[in-house]
Amino acid sequence: MHYISTRGHPERRKFCEVLLEGLAPDGGLYVPEVYPRLDDATLERWRGLSYPVLAFEILSLYIDDIPPADLKAICAKTYRPEVFGTARIAPVRTLETGLHVAELSNGPTLAFKDMAMQLLGNLLEYELARRGEELNILGATSGDTGSAAEYAMRGKEGIRVFMMSPHGRMSAFQQAQMFSLQDDNIHNIAIEGVFDDCQDIVKAVSGDADFKRRHRIGAVNSINWARLVAQVVYYFSAYFQVTEENSSEVDFAVPSGNFGNVCAGHVARMMGLPISRLVIATNENDVLDEFFRTGVYRVRGRADTHETSSPSMDISKASNLERFVFDLLGRDASRTRSLFYDQLRESGSFDLSGDPAFGKAADHFGFRSGKSTHADRLKMIRDAWHRFNALIDPHTADGVKVAREHSVSVVPMIVLETALPVKFAETIREALGREPVPPQRFDGIEGLPRRFKLLPADAQTVKTYIAEILQAAVC
Repeated sequence: MHYISTRGHPERRKFCEVLLEGLAPDGGLYVPEVYPRLDDATLERWRGLSYPVLAFEILSLYIDDIPPADLKAICAKTYRPEVFGTARIAPVRTLETGLHVAELSNGPTLAFKDMAMQLLGNLLEYELARRGEELNILGATSGDTGSAAEYAMRGKEGIRVFMMSPHGRMSAFQQAQMFSLQDDNIHNIAIEGVFDDCQDIVKAVSGDADFKRRHRIGAVNSINWARLVAQVVYYFSAYFQVTEENSSEVDFAVPSGNFGNVCAGHVARMMGLPISRLVIATNENDVLDEFFRTGVYRVRGRADTHETSSPSMDISKASNLERFVFDLLGRDASRTRSLFYDQLRESGSFDLSGDPAFGKAADHFGFRSGKSTHADRLKMIRDAWHRFNALIDPHTADGVKVAREHSVSVVPMIVLETALPVKFAETIREALGREPVPPQRFDGIEGLPRRFKLLPADAQTVKTYIAEILQAAVC
């Protein structure tokens, strides 16, 4: 299996190169040359497998430069009840007839990002040890990616993490999870801006080939293919839990801001998992909903990026959309580069509404979309609590709201849970007048000392800070 850039860089890469590199040299995102296609016999063989074994089966289709025995051991080490609280790892519960919720937030940081980040941490540690190298990870987070990455990488040999977050725009619990970590290899950077500023800095630093090479910079955001392919696994796991035979179709509703989580669903569907529709749920930052409704992809600036009660989706530049548009355009790298580099740089938008390919987004690839507001979130949280005694977080509430708008009675709809409600206590209090109860290990976390560096939204300033930290470590 080789990987290529969505923007046409001529060099093909193996998985472990992509794992360490993040973005392609031309600024594109890595995708497999082909998606493996599964037959009914393979799906039937996978039904009933434990989560770590299922993960091994799926990942081995994409990874042929790690010995199978080692990859199987990494999957077994990652997906353990001791880490995720249950042998099922990602159980599915029924909310109401035909509507299910995949529980993806039982990991160390109580968010779905743990599902992939725990694996990524173990893969990186394995490959760096094999090469005798070190890696400095630069990431951006709107809330959950940061803590998931830091908890997965803390204390790991040969790895440092520099994680940027928008100053003052995460929930109190999310901030405390990240900033209270005191590990020597964890460095938190609060950026004076919004998430998209943080994401732009990651891309700018990755685009500086000399700096990236000198300082061994890698990525853990969903621009890293390794993270995205790990998320493919729970689509298969959820599918097997709500169906009895492999001819059955299901729908998935996915709260999404950066298009990474739902892009994993696209990959699963391309592999042959019987997904009828992939329903994208956005909040007031509805750049993805606008694109899938109209064909217009329009990046918002800082002033037009709303601060909402589902803050992990306060994103107005959906980086992973490039992977899907690459497929939508028949894997035309030249056109993809023109859209995501030339046109976005010149005008901040592009328009596919008149392109015959755009109709395939729904008709061929199964995408639908919808938008949720603060009032919708409160209503869904109250409804789930009073009718089903289920406490859901604001992002999952966005997913439930949009899922119901697109639900078809004969097709099961699975909403992917984003996080546990305790991470967004203020909204839960507003909706229900009660406090969500944190797991015991997080008692008092918001009162712990915090360590972070406040910096302006400037790539050069961030590069200087990283260089100073690395130089001090050498001395």
